[in-house]
Amino acid sequence: MNPEQFQQALADHGINLNDAQMKQFADYYDLLVATNEHVNLTRITEKKEVYLKHFYDSITGAFAEPKLMNDDLNLCDIGAGAGFPSIPLKIAFPQLKVTIVDSLNKRITFLQELVTKLGLSAVTLVHDRAETFSDKKSTHREQYDVVTARAVARLSVLSELCLPAAKVGGEFIAYKASAAAEEIQQGGTAIKKLGGQIRQTAKLELPGTDEERNIIVIDKVSATPKKFPRRPGLPNKKPIQ
Repeated sequence: MNPEQFQQALADHGINLNDAQMKQFADYYDLLVATNEHVNLTRITEKKEVYLKHFYDSITGAFAEPKLMNDDLNLCDIGAGAGFPSIPLKIAFPQLKVTIVDSLNKRITFLQELVTKLGLSAVTLVHDRAETFSDKKSTHREQYDVVTARAVARLSVLSELCLPAAKVGGEFIAYKASAAAEEIQQGGTAIKKLGGQIRQTAKLELPGTDEERNIIVIDKVSATPKKFPRRPGLPNKKPIQ
């Protein structure tokens, strides 16, 4: 997917990027590849692949949750790595207020340079572990309209890392590959215990490929019990059953 195909594919979904936004994506790509030579940000570096599997893929969350396109939402991206999905969403939908959480300081440093280079406003970067970012003592707990996570961990684990940050009435959007049905089945108990309820799963294929993607939208219907999230490392070691 070249930049022109990227722009057209989004236009087919009613998302129209102007020249300034396309320039931001071009600058994003250049800085990502340059930084990746000395900081491990991504295995995907070929331009067409980045535009498809990082930029386009990140924006598919708005296909499942159209509110992202126009509403003034506080969005929190947990474990964003090189900024996916939150930075492509922010470029496409500038009204979003974005908080990005990552545990690796090298990635936060890259994101700070990126935010400055692209001239993005209302983006906050937090160097923290997901488990402590929204624990019972945190001012971030249950503060966000939307929490996103992309390819970070199994859904049962992701839910414990992400749902505590979502406000009651908000939602958690999980970007998953083809194993979504199995993960939903295994993660159902955890989601319920954490105050979540699955609203929908939007299934799609990346254009020009047979690669399946699933966007799982989970509503935050009740407050997360204070004992969650558990201490760092435990959610992954002992997922909620």
